[in-house]
Amino acid sequence: MKEFDVVILGAGPIGLACAISCVQKNVSYIIIEKGALVNSIYNYPLNMTFFSTSEKLEIGDVPFISHNPKPTRSEALEYYRRVALHWKLDIRLYEKVESVIEAGGSYLLSTSKGTYQAKNIIVATGFYDIPNLMNVPGEDLPKVHHYHKEPHIYFGQKIIVIGAANSAVDVAMETWRKGADVTMVIRDESIRDSVKYWIKPDIENRITEGSIKAYFNASLKSISEHTATIQTIDGEEIVIDNDYVLAMTGYLPDFNLLKSFGIVINDDEYSTPTYDLDTMETNRKGIYLAGVICGGLKTNKWFIENSRIHAAMIVDAIAEKLTH
Repeated sequence: MKEFDVVILGAGPIGLACAISCVQKNVSYIIIEKGALVNSIYNYPLNMTFFSTSEKLEIGDVPFISHNPKPTRSEALEYYRRVALHWKLDIRLYEKVESVIEAGGSYLLSTSKGTYQAKNIIVATGFYDIPNLMNVPGEDLPKVHHYHKEPHIYFGQKIIVIGAANSAVDVAMETWRKGADVTMVIRDESIRDSVKYWIKPDIENRITEGSIKAYFNASLKSISEHTATIQTIDGEEIVIDNDYVLAMTGYLPDFNLLKSFGIVINDDEYSTPTYDLDTMETNRKGIYLAGVICGGLKTNKWFIENSRIHAAMIVDAIAEKLTH
């Protein structure tokens, strides 16, 4: 069995950036991805526009040319396909890691399609695969969606959107424009300041004029087949006729995966995994973290534009280790 210098888990932008750094440093590698190339971006809403400009999403010195001030999901998919082809990256798609064991100073990875041996592992798995559940009665009903693809199915329907961050605001505006009767339920007292600056005034104006209904300082208490019950901060319960609940409550890193590797999760506010700030190496020798997963529950700390540097930091450390 061939032993790779590195196995990279995750074929998102940061996983791809890590692979490119491996090519540049002559470090042998493969990428293992349980879904499609840049799987999280693929699962974004069809009409999503990035907050970042295209140059901030670039990796591997491949220019990202967008026809818009802010690039779209489809442009990003096209761009990262071009990056993978340009660098001839070795990517194993639709292959799920099932177990990792340490064996004689290296790691043995068993997947749904094979077995691999590696001196080092880079975990760049992101956070988009596990919804942050509300844990309320009825959350398991088919009418409750934690992901939003496109608004057409909500035409003429009464929907509740949970949340006040970018994803919730995007969903509320898009479904309302396509003919849904939209009510927002928001724990905070206002729309968050972090919402995209070109959208925030729009949603606030729609709420002010009553086109979109909003309950601030409120939370969802329960969901039934035809209604949903919300509770305000003063304890008042309000029952709303409802066809769908779109819970835009965020997503979680795969803490079970990290724990299975023996990575220590800190007992802090955000359950931050343990890693060295200079090399990104965890408490497990030879296992590194890259990208958004480094922030634990603080999933708005690391983005593509500010975590691209992780790739060079990690691979530089690995390359230096391999020469000694």
